[in-house]
Amino acid sequence: NMPTLDADDNVVNGLVKLCQEIHQSVAHMTQKYREEMSRYNYVTPTSYLELLNIFSKIFGRKKDELVLAKKRTKTGLDKLLATEKDVAKLRVELNEMLPLLDQAVRETNETMAKIAEDTSNTEVIKTKVASEEEQVLKKVQETRAIASEASDRLAEALPALEAALQSLEVLSKNDINEVRALQRPPPGVKLTMEAVCILKQVEPLKVPVPGKPGKKEDDYWEPGRGLLGDAGKFLQSLRDFDKENIPEIVIQKLQKHIDSPDFDPIKIEKTSKACKSLCMWSRAMHSFYMINKEVAPRKEALANAEAELAIVKEVLATKKRELKKLEEGLRTLQVKYEDAVRKKNEYETKVDECNQRIIRAERLTTGLGDEKVRWQENVAMLDHSLENVIGDVLVSSGFVAYLGPFTAEYRDNMVKEWITKLTAYQVPHTEHPELVRVLGDAVKIRNWQLAGLPKDNLSVQNGVIVQYSNRWPLFIDPQGQANKWIKNMEKNTGLDVMKLSDRDYLRTLENSIRFGKPCLLENVGIDMDPALEPVLLRQTYRQSGSTVIKLGDAVIPYHDDFRFYITTKLPNPHYSPEISVKVTLVNFTLSPSGLEDQMLARVVAEERPDLEEMKNTLIISNATMRNELKALEDTILEKLSTSENPVDDIELITALEASKAKSTEIKTKMQAAEQTEKDIDMTRAEYVPVAVNTQILFFCVSDLANVDPMYQYSLEWFTNIFLTSIQSAPRADVLEKRIKNINEYFTFSLYCNVCRSLFEKHKLLFAFLLTVRILMNQKKIQMVSSDLFIYKYYRI
Repeated sequence: NMPTLDADDNVVNGLVKLCQEIHQSVAHMTQKYREEMSRYNYVTPTSYLELLNIFSKIFGRKKDELVLAKKRTKTGLDKLLATEKDVAKLRVELNEMLPLLDQAVRETNETMAKIAEDTSNTEVIKTKVASEEEQVLKKVQETRAIASEASDRLAEALPALEAALQSLEVLSKNDINEVRALQRPPPGVKLTMEAVCILKQVEPLKVPVPGKPGKKEDDYWEPGRGLLGDAGKFLQSLRDFDKENIPEIVIQKLQKHIDSPDFDPIKIEKTSKACKSLCMWSRAMHSFYMINKEVAPRKEALANAEAELAIVKEVLATKKRELKKLEEGLRTLQVKYEDAVRKKNEYETKVDECNQRIIRAERLTTGLGDEKVRWQENVAMLDHSLENVIGDVLVSSGFVAYLGPFTAEYRDNMVKEWITKLTAYQVPHTEHPELVRVLGDAVKIRNWQLAGLPKDNLSVQNGVIVQYSNRWPLFIDPQGQANKWIKNMEKNTGLDVMKLSDRDYLRTLENSIRFGKPCLLENVGIDMDPALEPVLLRQTYRQSGSTVIKLGDAVIPYHDDFRFYITTKLPNPHYSPEISVKVTLVNFTLSPSGLEDQMLARVVAEERPDLEEMKNTLIISNATMRNELKALEDTILEKLSTSENPVDDIELITALEASKAKSTEIKTKMQAAEQTEKDIDMTRAEYVPVAVNTQILFFCVSDLANVDPMYQYSLEWFTNIFLTSIQSAPRADVLEKRIKNINEYFTFSLYCNVCRSLFEKHKLLFAFLLTVRILMNQKKIQMVSSDLFIYKYYRI
């Protein structure tokens, strides 16, 4: 299923033509490879389909990977850039809010000062009001005392007055009429009527005094009888009598009657019941007058006190109104103050929040400042990769599909030719669409190398081919490098190792398939057991809802985690086209740079074991730290890209700071470790001449297979001679002398060991080959192809 290419017709047409060109160019190179290197490879229509399948799989995966990486990095970068803009906006907001906060603080302080002033004034008024109230209270008490004293004194006259009034109530009109009807009233009656007339201020008649001619006396009887004319009205006038305002002259006239022993109600009752009551009334009026006169100063004092009290109360009321106004003003000020405080608090909160957000934003931008540049570069790089992903993936797909069997030189030539075609057909591509750069994962490659994958580019390419190929790999592995790498890489996953010569190898393979374990079939020859065909072709199918495969006569469950590796020690196997299309042939023949690196490690381990151990420890440590660093960087991007609002996400900032701190710590350690590794490498570099000489000698020995296929020498055998030579070579205090001793001793030792297995006629050729290669390395002769001598030898 070909994914959507999102390309115009010209690019698609160029892509189609380029696929054809790739297939045809590999077919041509295969012929050249066979002619120059005597190595066989087959290009079939199945190979072309494999190219299309791999391109389809890798293109979709790679594009999604790039889009996701760009999206995540771009989102994180945008959040970071937005945070930088937020800092500027927040600073503007802060600058706008600070004057408002200052104004709010100023208004709050002014209001507080006004409240303090008004409170002070209010307290003064309150003190005055309290003093006035105290005076009022004192005045009220004084007034009440006067009123009470007067009231108590007047109360003494009330019983007699009430008795008199009560006696009046029992009188009837007839009783009054009886008194009026008297023609000659008794003295007591007459005396009583005189008293009544005096009190009512009725003027008496002047009548002659019997026996005293010329003299007249006051006679109240007739005027008094006149009062009794209307009995009801008379009695009512007595009840309503204004006792409060009896003139003193009246009391003076009445006094002689009061003093008279005959003016006694008991005595007068004997002559007239009605007059008794009138007598009682007259005496009660006199008594009330006398007491009232006595309490008059008190009443006047009471009146004065009440007047003063009214004035004081008015002053107090005025003060209270003033106090109320002040208190109302204070309440208004208090409301205003509370509003000012609320505003001030709001501004303070906003300013604090703004400051905190600025601090958090700066923590974020400062902490990730160095990441920003790298992310910007990554986004630009990812954009560039996305624009050119079609051409890059096509070259990589061609590499995986076709170039596994070839050596490094042939691979490079093919890729260069394809890149030229990409340009010719206007298919977008980057400048260097190399397999490792396009599809390689740095972390995974480091882990492969820790597991024993040689560090040369050819070996890394082989690792990537194995990772992306649709077919199981068959490693051409004469030196056992792939075998060692697979065993180390899969040692923690329960790797099953088997050979075709094992009696129950199919059972081992069956268990690996069933339980999803990796399986290594090692040391195969030219032919394959037909029983392996379903596994090589991945002939799985669905049965009862499960994926199964038929292995021999048994149908077994097929686990998706199953992996199959095949290795051969044959240096130049010739597999049939039928086998070639079922597997991915991977040429794992050791390269000069790979061998040189291994031999350097060997010699340093022998000469400076402490240095090599430190180097290996640093390699593992650096790989671990790089993995941690990558994980931390991914974590930082993930957290940042998924956060809605990074500035306010305190948990995010704290986590990012922790991750960044850890990342910085790791980078610091890595820098120190890398510096240490450089120092170690500088020391190790002193032994490079031994490693270079060793790899030259190894490939000289390997080239003998071109003279006679019988001449096969394993790397293990070669390494044992090398290690023995290091131990046996003469020691020296000067390192250069020691290196020279090792090279000379090993060269001679290797020559002697190899010559024991050579035909006599080939010994001189071998010696010449060694000499030429050594002199070429020492640049003592011009560049001469050693193959020329071998071909000349064949002709001779």
